[in-house]
Amino acid sequence: MKFLVFGAGVLGCNLANNLFRAGKDVTLLARGPWADEIRRNGLRIKNTLSRRTAVSPIPVAAELLPGDDYDVIFVAVRYTQIETILETLRASLAKTMIFVGNNVRASETAALLLEKNVLFAFTSAAGHRESNYVASVDLRKITIGPLRNAPSQEALVQEIFAGTKYKVTYEPNMEDYLLCHAAFVLPAVFACYKTDGDLKKLKRDNAYLNRLIDANIEGYRAIRNAGHEILPDADKEFEDAAYRKTCFRFFKLMCATALGKICASDHAMNAVDEMSALNRDMKAFFDVTGAKYPVWKTLEAECGSYLR
Repeated sequence: MKFLVFGAGVLGCNLANNLFRAGKDVTLLARGPWADEIRRNGLRIKNTLSRRTAVSPIPVAAELLPGDDYDVIFVAVRYTQIETILETLRASLAKTMIFVGNNVRASETAALLLEKNVLFAFTSAAGHRESNYVASVDLRKITIGPLRNAPSQEALVQEIFAGTKYKVTYEPNMEDYLLCHAAFVLPAVFACYKTDGDLKKLKRDNAYLNRLIDANIEGYRAIRNAGHEILPDADKEFEDAAYRKTCFRFFKLMCATALGKICASDHAMNAVDEMSALNRDMKAFFDVTGAKYPVWKTLEAECGSYLR
């Protein structure tokens, strides 16, 4: 099975590195000086916590041509870039496309590639890219699957990740999973923009942290009331006190330690266009379903000029 990882940001590089180290036939699509760097010195990924650096001589392609004989393409570009590459993906010989990362319009994306086998995935990796290496934390966890009511892809997923170090969670309803993920992550993004990326400013602001949880609950409530499923299962009782307590501990840790920079503010501050688009489309979902989200709007208003 031949793989292409289309996109050489943090998610794409970690994914390509993990597949390559498992002996998979994988190529990374990268362009410009970053592609030249990988060709000269290999793909260098520095673990932000351990300071260890992995170097992998991964093959690099500058473009995806219609005749390229890949079986599976992992699409690891930003949410705002998906529409610009759909024609290229549609012309590819590859039958399976796996979109990795944020997406609150998964069904619309799949509908534009009806002739392909479309899956969606989210990986537990975060960080940023320097000029000659990727600085990140990669937990090697991936949640992956198709849209709700689509044919099962579990056997294919098992084949793709066989021999890798990934902990794979097969999720047959990725549309709702990604909606819920956005409803949880975007309030954290608001915190990043309120502080210009310095989340430690909020580590003692318990009232603000509780407002983040309120906004998350508004989002989950809108998703549930629109007939979607709350995922993962651990979040289904999101209106209970236990859920709020768990979230408060998470946001407190995010603001009080270096994990906030690694897992939240690095990406938020380097992908303002993506976060702005996610927020815009999430609000469009709220509006079309008649949801109320006053706390969400208040937090958004405190982000200054970041969100457009």
